[in-house]
Amino acid sequence: MSTNFLADLTGSFATSAAQNPTVQLMEAAYQHDHVNCRYINCEVPPGNLADAVRGAVGMGWLGFNCSIPHKVAILEFLDELAPSAAIIGAVNTVINDNGRLTGENTDGQGFLKSLREVTDPAGQEVVIFGAGGAARAIAVESALGGARSVTIVNRTPAKGEELAALIEERTPATGAYLPWSAGFPLPPTASIIVNATSIGFHPNADATLDVDVKTFLPHMVVADVVANPPQTRWLTAAAGAGCTTLTGLGMLVNQALINGKLWTGIDLSADVMRRELEQLFGVAR
Repeated sequence: MSTNFLADLTGSFATSAAQNPTVQLMEAAYQHDHVNCRYINCEVPPGNLADAVRGAVGMGWLGFNCSIPHKVAILEFLDELAPSAAIIGAVNTVINDNGRLTGENTDGQGFLKSLREVTDPAGQEVVIFGAGGAARAIAVESALGGARSVTIVNRTPAKGEELAALIEERTPATGAYLPWSAGFPLPPTASIIVNATSIGFHPNADATLDVDVKTFLPHMVVADVVANPPQTRWLTAAAGAGCTTLTGLGMLVNQALINGKLWTGIDLSADVMRRELEQLFGVAR
């Protein structure tokens, strides 16, 4: 009986990579589904991104994820963008087809699938903190998913205004920008509030958004893209005000499932990934 000792390679390029649990999900699913593939979590500083991409192509990787801070910088190395990624202007997943690199964005798709487990964004007002890669993906996918309006709250006006204009011009939703002032009050008519920044991400788990927590209202669904730790101070404050909360873990599983399909053509086990998260963090979503 012959044995194949050469596994296909996938992975992630990020800074910092050590806190990203995606490697656990992917490796567990590959093993469970008997896929001869590995997922390698790589610490790649911004100045080394070009070398990392060349290395992945040279070694014949099936593809890789790009996390903070590479989701926009990766664009210059790609040959093609999937339609939604072209609108978003950021990429978190790259597929390698014999050296031809295609960029996808599964951030927004993963978030929207998770969001729909608790509410449908159709006709609702969405407020998103941040204007980086994750925020862009979530804003565009929420708008394409039927949200009535998407408001971007960001400290840098240029980035916030640019993303709001993108929503206004290229999706059916209304786009707006609000400057992120100290003790920012949440608009009372907003029904979906999303932290799409890295604030609260390990090892800075004590950090939280500069928002007036007294303006949380019980009708709001409050979400976080941070998966480590899953129960952030942001979500704890929202839950204390009676809001429905959504951790970043569901988004993480959904992204991983889409990524696995794009790279291998195989539908990996969602149950295995969720169980892995339960063991890691003690919660299911």
